Amino acid sequence: MNNSLSGTARLLGAGLRALLVLTVICGVIYPLAVTGVAQAFFNHKANGSEITSDGKVVGSELIGQRYDLPLKKGQETPEPDLKWFQPRPSNGLGTNSVNTQYKLILSGATNLAGDNGAVNGRCPTDAAEGTLCAQVLAARDAVIKDNSTADYKVKPEDIPAEAVTSSGSGLDPHISPQYAKIQVHRIAERNHLDVQQVEQLVKDHTDDRILGFIGEPRVNVLNLNIALKELTEK
Repeated sequence: MNNSLSGTARLLGAGLRALLVLTVICGVIYPLAVTGVAQAFFNHKANGSEITSDGKVVGSELIGQRYDLPLKKGQETPEPDLKWFQPRPSNGLGTNSVNTQYKLILSGATNLAGDNGAVNGRCPTDAAEGTLCAQVLAARDAVIKDNSTADYKVKPEDIPAEAVTSSGSGLDPHISPQYAKIQVHRIAERNHLDVQQVEQLVKDHTDDRILGFIGEPRVNVLNLNIALKELTEK
């Protein structure tokens, strides 16, 4: 009996010591080491890839933002502020009462199938309301209407896919250089700038493929709009 109790006591003691050691290693030492390395070598990324403008944090390189006009009386959806470069659609964004500026509490895709609303593999012009086809066609028409100017007309075949579809998270901070270029004439007209100035702005803020072969060229909309703001204030 005594041997049994002493054996059990030894096992419990060993288990508690192991728990204590592993708690210290995994719960204290390891997190501190990882945090220390991240802060020392990847400080910007470890702190949320924050972007500052005029000395204030205005967002993150990792999370998209919308650029809309204030809601008018009776409106449920705000109109885009067309003096700024616009991101891809964010249909997945949910509303919340905690962060009313960015509305990032809820995110996600539409969860609609790629052929939702399609007939024989194509989107009909009379696609049923609420289907993916209807959303894409409406977004396409908006891109053409918003970005066509007196001397520049957007062609439907020039519109890239991300201009009319939301990302899986609804928070994609990037657009393609092609979509940015479609917006150049509208931006120049609305901000009284030369088209060449705005084209150069897009070029300067286009990131190439990672390591030259991973992913696609992309433009961070927030960084681009900050540069646009600085250009218009000169």
